[in-house]
Amino acid sequence: MLDWIKNINKDYPEFWKEYLSKFELKNKSKRVVVFSAEKSGNIPGKDVLYSLGSVAVENGTIVVSDCFEVLLLQYIYLHDNGISNEFIIESKQTKLNEPAAIQSFIEYIGSATLVGYRIDYNIEMINQVLEKMHCGRLKNEALDIEIMFKKWKDNSDKSFSLEELCTAFKIPTNEIKTATDDAYNCALLFLKLKSRLGIS
Repeated sequence: MLDWIKNINKDYPEFWKEYLSKFELKNKSKRVVVFSAEKSGNIPGKDVLYSLGSVAVENGTIVVSDCFEVLLLQYIYLHDNGISNEFIIESKQTKLNEPAAIQSFIEYIGSATLVGYRIDYNIEMINQVLEKMHCGRLKNEALDIEIMFKKWKDNSDKSFSLEELCTAFKIPTNEIKTATDDAYNCALLFLKLKSRLGIS
């Protein structure tokens, strides 16, 4: 309790103090948020997030109405790397600058358990942005569907692409997809793997 008070009293932004307070509630959230990110690569500090897409899972059901998607405005990065920003201009997704997008995402996830494909990379990218915003690191529990699949198959050596995981469970994938499409497919995989592994 004393650690929590110490954290809340730090000079954090208000949204971060609110986020931290959610982890001190006695009735911990049973909500699961499955999320995916489009990014320029997997190197924090060098690469950037382009978009985030999420969908919630509660009581073994994907709650399509409880979703989140945002396109991060990264004009400087795109300009410096000679990449067209046409997809940003044409997209109908909500567009926010990086700090506002991450704040919205933090407010959306609350204390939910996070699930995703190779989720550690995405979490570390978000943590890098949070550090620039003078916040701490994400406190949410996290589950990786590739690791869940390897446990089910009893195979820890081979790597599996998201497409391979979807094919294994006959989940159709679109040729052109968004982070939200990937998040939805990950949610389907999560529910199937949870059942196979006997996770309640």
